[in-house]
Amino acid sequence: MTIIEKLAEIFGSFPGIGPRQAKRFVFFLLSRGGAYIDELIKLLQNLKKDIKQCSVCFRYFAKGVTAENRCQVCRDSHRDADVLMIVCRDVDLEMVEKSGAFAGRYFVLGGALPILEKNPERKIRGRELLKAIEKMSKENLKEIILATNTDPEGENTADFLRKLLEPLVKKHNIKISLLGRGLSTGAELEYADADTLRNALRNRA
Repeated sequence: MTIIEKLAEIFGSFPGIGPRQAKRFVFFLLSRGGAYIDELIKLLQNLKKDIKQCSVCFRYFAKGVTAENRCQVCRDSHRDADVLMIVCRDVDLEMVEKSGAFAGRYFVLGGALPILEKNPERKIRGRELLKAIEKMSKENLKEIILATNTDPEGENTADFLRKLLEPLVKKHNIKISLLGRGLSTGAELEYADADTLRNALRNRA
């Protein structure tokens, strides 16, 4: 396998990228020359060094000057501690934050569950979620919003979460809600505009 084929294979493993697009990425890099590639290499090398994963919500965030293991959202004492939004990916959290429609806490699952998935614990942070909710229940957690996509994987993830969380929500009398249908069926949070997200949050059920 040539280096072009190997790079195309790596790019092809990115979400939403097919073989043709992946090959275009490789030839694009070749056309840009050495300085561009050197800068890209530098950024990739610094990615692990300069980025942390939040110990509370599990999102990735830039370290900056703080030595904290919590992201800016989780450090914010003005956030509503009684509402937790569960999202599949970091990009979903970013889109909700950009909408300005939500002021509670978050938890990032790390992915969604495909239909007929046999090992859900390998796909999402189920155990970590249970621990987080148990801890938040002592801080007056009243509602959990399942902010999954409205495609089959998102619906399957929401169904799994309902079953997983059922004992805890009954124990602590916590409400579980879904985003309202401001989001059309099959929509992904990543591509939703701010008004759509606000409506979805306002009309959650």
